[in-house]
Amino acid sequence: MPEEFCVAFVTVGKADEAARLAETLVGERLAACCNLVRPVQSIYRWEGELCRGEETLMIIKTRRSLFEKMRARIAELHSYSVPEIIALPIVAGHAPYLDWIRDETT
Repeated sequence: MPEEFCVAFVTVGKADEAARLAETLVGERLAACCNLVRPVQSIYRWEGELCRGEETLMIIKTRRSLFEKMRARIAELHSYSVPEIIALPIVAGHAPYLDWIRDETT
């Protein structure tokens, strides 16, 4: 059932912080896998100003039922006061891979 899974996106300012977050999430079985993509060029408005910077994008595969617990853990550890933590449902996928996500998360 693909609908029981989601992909979450989190941006992080420093690559070592992203790696620590990824290791924590996978280590605590809140995520099956975290891909770290860098550098990502981000352009955004913050506190009324146009900003531009390099970030690391985390692509996180997990169960939808774990998203809230994972979100809280990321918010607790993230250095940003308002981190990007969003999720999109997985609507279809390779069954053995989805089984693997299920097996690697609790």
